[in-house]
Amino acid sequence: MGVEHCVPFSKPVPALHAVLTATPGEGVGSSPGSPTGSSTGAPGAPGAAEVSAAPSSSGPASSGPAGRENLPGILFGIGAYGLWGLLPLYFMVLKPAGAVEIVANRVVWSLVFCAILLTVMRAWKPMLAAGRNPRTVGTLAGAALLIAVNWLTYSWAVLNEHAVEAALGYFINPIVSVLLGVLVLKEKLRPLQWAAMAVGFIAVLVLAFAYGNVPWVALALAFSFGFYGLVKKGIGSRVDAVSSLTIETAVLTPIAIGVMIWLSMTGAATLTTNGAGHLWLLVASGIITAVPLIFFGAAARRLPLSTVGLLQYLAPTLQFILALTVFKEAMPPERWAGFGLVWLALVMLTVDMIGGPRRNRRLRAAAV
Repeated sequence: MGVEHCVPFSKPVPALHAVLTATPGEGVGSSPGSPTGSSTGAPGAPGAAEVSAAPSSSGPASSGPAGRENLPGILFGIGAYGLWGLLPLYFMVLKPAGAVEIVANRVVWSLVFCAILLTVMRAWKPMLAAGRNPRTVGTLAGAALLIAVNWLTYSWAVLNEHAVEAALGYFINPIVSVLLGVLVLKEKLRPLQWAAMAVGFIAVLVLAFAYGNVPWVALALAFSFGFYGLVKKGIGSRVDAVSSLTIETAVLTPIAIGVMIWLSMTGAATLTTNGAGHLWLLVASGIITAVPLIFFGAAARRLPLSTVGLLQYLAPTLQFILALTVFKEAMPPERWAGFGLVWLALVMLTVDMIGGPRRNRRLRAAAV
């Protein structure tokens, strides 16, 4: 999708380059209602929020005849969030590999795949320029640690019969993004956003009762990804998506290689001990990390923010369905009640987000 012909390494790939090196836009991929412009709730998608510039009235999303850009954009968006939503199936296929080994391999092979992408696109120069800036590297190192926590928590949850709670984490993520906007960025909320925050807080209390304790897995996923988006917002348009992903995985790679060596020395590694199929499945984690990122970039360049925000719910919805139908996880009535409140809060945030353009038009008219 997006690149239909192979080309020699001596030439850049214009379409791929346009998708992957577009600079971050304000709020692209933001959670609906999120004033922070943080990353979308897509599991294990470092750099997703900054893949492309925000659609504007003069951008691709509005150019040309109506619908020309939207259909491919929607298909790319469905592809990205669909792949993220099906990620639990991939983790289950990787058994007997544990969460730590999966994340270590994902880091290493993502770096390898990023290096291949940078070579194909002839885009090493901006990546190296970003890598020479201590402040940028320091910020991305913080983002790398946050996404590592997110990946590790998510992998552990899926492999240990907590896929429902993992899906809950990404449903909660937009609410957390709004909360961080208030607490960290001192932003002001509109009445409907405050109401959504209240409903979300009640939902967490109900779910704590349902689980018998605080839903730590869901909260860890939501807050690690929320803070990840907040940190990436500080990068702004200084680093493109592939350069960002490359630096983040490069920061984590020494730790990941150390973990892989330690697992091998203790006999716990499965990379080379479970056959060629298992080895190549682990190696493919680099591609599985990057391909949805490419699709998301193609979608974000073609679609309005509101459409991207709505599409993001596809991933946790698919995870939730898989948890119930494939992994057969329990869903008693009190959990349904908690999830129902979360969904209500998301509907309120989405309604507030969709009404944003109308509010902006009224404010501009009043100013004139």
